[in-house]
Amino acid sequence: MIFLKKYKDLILYVVFGGLTTVVNFAVYYPCYNLLHFSATVSNLIAWVVAVAVAFLTNKPFVFHSYDWSAGTVIPELGKFVGCRIGSGAIETGLLFLLVDCLKVDGNLFKLIISVLVIVLNYVSSKLLVFRRKTQNEE
Repeated sequence: MIFLKKYKDLILYVVFGGLTTVVNFAVYYPCYNLLHFSATVSNLIAWVVAVAVAFLTNKPFVFHSYDWSAGTVIPELGKFVGCRIGSGAIETGLLFLLVDCLKVDGNLFKLIISVLVIVLNYVSSKLLVFRRKTQNEE
């Protein structure tokens, strides 16, 4: 029980991050494999859908931010999307270089690069987007 309490946010992030990753792959793979879009275009489409799902699930369930007023949501969404643009640019850039230019396996490298992105997204969300205010900041 102590383990669950201590790592609750991380466990919830793995669950909802996993859901977001499934959504991302569910959009990427058909775009890349069936529609034959480039890895870059497929990833950009998947990124947009996944970021929307991630924000809507991470905000309340992972980072316990329950205020949906515009004064709270707009700054959180701006920081969230800003951070995700950073990790999305890294992911898309690596896919462009490795898959579209060097012709490595687009399915395998999407999976490998996603691990890096998941870690970057957790850290940025925890430290920059949904961080809890200290008493001095209130």
